[in-house]
Amino acid sequence: MIATVPGRGLADHGIGEVAGRIHWHPTVSQLYMHALQRGDARLAEGGALVVDTGEHTGRSPRDKFIVREPGSEDRVWWSDVNADLSVGAFERLRDKLTTRLGEGDLYVVDCFAGADPAHRISVRVVTESPWHALFAKTLFIDPTEEELARMETQALVLHAPSATAVPEEDETRSGTFVVLHPTRMEVLIGGTYYAGEIKKSIFTLLNDRLPLEGVFPMHCSANVGAKNKVAVFFGLSGTGKTTLSADPERDLVGDDEHGWGDDGVFNFEGGCYAKVIRLSEEAEPDIFRTTRIFGTVLENVVVDERGELDLDDDSKTENTRAAYKLEQIPHALPEKRAGHPSAVVMLTADAFGVLPPIARLSRDQAMYWFLSGFTSKLAGTEIGVQEPQPTFSTCFGAPFLPQPPSVYAGLLGQKLDAHPHVVVWLVNTGWTGGPYGVGSRMPIRATRGLLNAALSGKLDSVEYRVDEVFGLEVPVLVPGVDASLLDPRSTWDDPEAYDSKARQLARMFRENFERFDDVAPGIAAAGPRG
Repeated sequence: MIATVPGRGLADHGIGEVAGRIHWHPTVSQLYMHALQRGDARLAEGGALVVDTGEHTGRSPRDKFIVREPGSEDRVWWSDVNADLSVGAFERLRDKLTTRLGEGDLYVVDCFAGADPAHRISVRVVTESPWHALFAKTLFIDPTEEELARMETQALVLHAPSATAVPEEDETRSGTFVVLHPTRMEVLIGGTYYAGEIKKSIFTLLNDRLPLEGVFPMHCSANVGAKNKVAVFFGLSGTGKTTLSADPERDLVGDDEHGWGDDGVFNFEGGCYAKVIRLSEEAEPDIFRTTRIFGTVLENVVVDERGELDLDDDSKTENTRAAYKLEQIPHALPEKRAGHPSAVVMLTADAFGVLPPIARLSRDQAMYWFLSGFTSKLAGTEIGVQEPQPTFSTCFGAPFLPQPPSVYAGLLGQKLDAHPHVVVWLVNTGWTGGPYGVGSRMPIRATRGLLNAALSGKLDSVEYRVDEVFGLEVPVLVPGVDASLLDPRSTWDDPEAYDSKARQLARMFRENFERFDDVAPGIAAAGPRG
């Protein structure tokens, strides 16, 4: 069991006398009014709240730290992903935050992370910003009045974007800091207004705690189809987790973060955080509708003086976002829980344009591709990313994994072994007809058609070919889908250029996998052949 921190008062968190007012569990309307009165937001036609995150329009991974402390240091994967921070530096930054938080109004949101009562944690977010309080209230799970009355804080987020670090004094890289103390279950955030840091910090915390309880934490979306067939969709930002899981023919469990426990899959969150740049009402009607309703927070979306939104305008960032309650999706499961998956889908946005749009993986291939986590960082999701960059993000979520990759891969292997009926698919939502800059993005209609065929069992009996370079089983023909898409080489004007690019990507896979020197021989041999 996770120990609780007794007490509900701010003094228990080191926050003394507060100069302004403390707004406990504010309503959505209150937070709207405060954000608008302070000039921190604008009201869009339809009722969404539009905010600007300033300099930071995406996560700042180089400013993320884990405190090196006795209770957790032996299990943490110390690396470029998880930079360490001393206990002394943590205390200094914490003092800066609590001092800043005491200088004005405060907003306190108590909520849950995790829809499974056996594995959820209670979270308190204390922030100086009303719209960030609304974000937390939207993204996490609301407690009932009864639960709220007896809730004790387990995880604490101290959030003061206006407070900045002094690198020479605080052991940080810049004025921005996102710090996790694993044993105290505390998160410090300063120097950035990008709200995604709040949700991803709690995700990182759960990725540390849940493996200790035998639960597999996943950077994935999940939905349920006919006959209660559950599918999970692994993938980094921009690969299609939110879009593809919001299928009108299936019930949505959640769009980004889940656990897989003894009873099945459960959402960590109570809301969705979707990319909305160039969002299409025709292709993504449910998500599009959320940008026009009360309660949605729109980050860095351009809005004119009349309150009209322009979702196609990327002048602020490619990483425009909408935060909305899960219940705003008409076919969302209220309980945010489902059974064990029958399908696992690994999404990749291949900027090389050489991977097939869908392929079936063996158990060893599934482990290889999970450990590799190949995709492309899409523009705007991280500071400095201006165009798609091929990358390997271990377990499709390296920035959020406090423990070594072998821990999460081991949990996946255990789940696949315990549920041998699970079919694993690789789906490329990236480029076809050539690499980024030459080819075009995979048509969403084709991807949906392929997924529907896979999840409904229509691909169980079709003919497959084995890709010569990557060793993947690729369907030869899928009704309703352009057959040429299934053979990426045939979509290129220059087949020899395709061969060269495919061999280049295969080499990148092999070189990347050399760091995994402790995997079973069958997994190591399941990678590209070319």
